[in-house]
Amino acid sequence: MSPATASRRRAKQVGIAGAAVGVVAAGLATAFAVERALVRKSLNASGDPYANEPFGVQPFDEELTVTAADGTNLHVEIVEPAAPTGKPTIVFVHGLALDMGTFYFQRKVLAERGDHRLVFYDQPGHGRSSKLKSGDYDIAALGKSLAAVLDATVPDGHIILVGHSMGGMTIMAFAEQYPEWFGKRVTGVVLMSTSAGLFDKTKLGLPMLVARASSPFFPLWGRAAHLGGNAIDRARLASSDLAWLLTRRYGFGDARPSPSLVTFVESMNSKTSVQTLTKYLQTLYTHNRFPALSVLRGVPVLVLVGTKDYLTPVAHSEEILRHLPDAELVKIDNSGHVVMLEKAAEVNAAMMPFLEKIS
Repeated sequence: MSPATASRRRAKQVGIAGAAVGVVAAGLATAFAVERALVRKSLNASGDPYANEPFGVQPFDEELTVTAADGTNLHVEIVEPAAPTGKPTIVFVHGLALDMGTFYFQRKVLAERGDHRLVFYDQPGHGRSSKLKSGDYDIAALGKSLAAVLDATVPDGHIILVGHSMGGMTIMAFAEQYPEWFGKRVTGVVLMSTSAGLFDKTKLGLPMLVARASSPFFPLWGRAAHLGGNAIDRARLASSDLAWLLTRRYGFGDARPSPSLVTFVESMNSKTSVQTLTKYLQTLYTHNRFPALSVLRGVPVLVLVGTKDYLTPVAHSEEILRHLPDAELVKIDNSGHVVMLEKAAEVNAAMMPFLEKIS
């Protein structure tokens, strides 16, 4: 076969493949968009309690960038109390594929109360923080990032750490690396929907990876020049709707969650690059910090989990309690992985008395 003939054959094959992918993308886009529209329509018919909630828009008193030891720039926001109270500073640590908006409702309530200093930051590779400069995407590196935030924002006084999912694991890594902080500086810990291990028994992270807007169509993006703009647009629409539906399925326990709340969570997911997700997933699967929990025995610990959490199931929280028998466990009925958003009232009802008791 001559080079010219071979070239024409390859071009024809690419054209056929491009057409096929375009057809598939169009079909997926239609199917996912229709299902998403039907879901939203049925839920909106009964009213969306958060339809007018300005998610992501919250005031702060100070905004700064903290540079970790490896050069990673971490975006931080601080909310000051109405007046000095002498109470511990509360530092919030979010999970994988999210950002500080994870704690929207807790921030709202605590800011209104005005009796605690609040610190929020975006983890490396998330939100407005830069990617890890070291390229070492593991939980140990996140523990060091938390240490940098604490050194910069809470140089003295007591601290309460609040972590969700990977944020809870970050706190465990911090305890493993800096045990001297606990009981002296860190005087309370809240762990939400998290785990100290057991990932070989669950499918943690896989749905989030699939749900990312571009991940179902990696081959498509790589061949964009051959496929044409219409196919790309249809595929992007399909993956966006798929992301929304999977966020609803795996992030929430209620069969009829607020569409606006699902959209808020999916928007945080979509801002996290696929590269960041895939690099973190490996460290999550190998995460095992049960020994580190012994460091937390010197401080009060509250463990919160949704009864329908598919990513870090109730069994993971119960296992934490086996290592921390004095900790308090609260199970939130009919809630999924983003329990602090989905069941904010119930989470706050458990969390606020705990904070008062240890402040």
